[in-house]
Amino acid sequence: MHALQNMPISFPGLFGDWSINPDPKLLDIGNGVYWYGVLISLGVILALLFCAKQAPKYGIKEDTIYEFVIWALPFSLIGARLYYVIFYLDLYLDGNGALDWGKAIAIWDGGAAIYGGIIAAVIVLVIFAKAKKISIGALMDVGAMGLFIGQAIGRWGNFFNREAFGAETTLPWRMRLWTSATEYIEVHPTFLYESLWNLLGFLILWRLVSKLRRFDGENACFYFAWYAFGRFWIEGLRTDSLYLFDWTWFGQPIRVSQLLSLVLFIVAVTVLIVMRRKHPSPENLFVNRQARAAAAAREAADLEEQERLEEAEISGTDLDAMAGTFQQEVQAIQDEEREKRGE
Repeated sequence: MHALQNMPISFPGLFGDWSINPDPKLLDIGNGVYWYGVLISLGVILALLFCAKQAPKYGIKEDTIYEFVIWALPFSLIGARLYYVIFYLDLYLDGNGALDWGKAIAIWDGGAAIYGGIIAAVIVLVIFAKAKKISIGALMDVGAMGLFIGQAIGRWGNFFNREAFGAETTLPWRMRLWTSATEYIEVHPTFLYESLWNLLGFLILWRLVSKLRRFDGENACFYFAWYAFGRFWIEGLRTDSLYLFDWTWFGQPIRVSQLLSLVLFIVAVTVLIVMRRKHPSPENLFVNRQARAAAAAREAADLEEQERLEEAEISGTDLDAMAGTFQQEVQAIQDEEREKRGE
């Protein structure tokens, strides 16, 4: 089911006849500058700035976050597109059954999946953390907050595109979209559900979970569990889901995002429980290990400085003694010479 992008959007159960008719394009230049891309970019920028400021609390430098994003962003876009193309492969085959590369890479025509972007970002993160010799879990903990921010903002791009909506409903917050000049549908605003779910998850993570961390990767486990739980039920409402080829479960087609959400939720919760039991205190967090190493380095430097000063003091005492002895010898020679002269 598709809605027309040039027709009004309204919420008749909340605002009556009031409606808005935003153009999906912010600027009609070239292929167009779409609100979807602008909002995703805004989400990335705000997430980046926030994570960079939070990074030192996790034992990571701000510059490291900026450098990581330079690597992660392009690969995340590729991953999001690749994920979508794989599960909508029929749309990108030509008449001979071969892949139409022109269509496959035309991401500006729409078609990207957040899970594909997240998977790609995690792969880049692991490689990057190993290369920089920093904790993979700590870097994931910082990134988890950024994912919540980026997704909460980016989902509003679906509002401008009149997409990613749910099945028809009569709930008071239903969203009215037009499928033709004379026909409309009233549906679940699932883009809004996911945006609010991510916003709530971010606030809980930032104000509570991150302050109670016991192990590196705990924020990430919370993110995957929280997002997967919400995405599982939201995906069940959507009408544009990606399906796992033509596979079925109890006669029903399998939604890829629901299956992945279920697996991620189980894994994340299991890891969270096991690791919380294994780490009763936060002493082994990367930031605390860094702090202990820095304190030990400072102590060693202070000890070395103290030893140097003591050596300098001892050397100064020896010089004073030598000077005194020299003066005594000079005085003795002078006295001896005076005696010889009969003075």
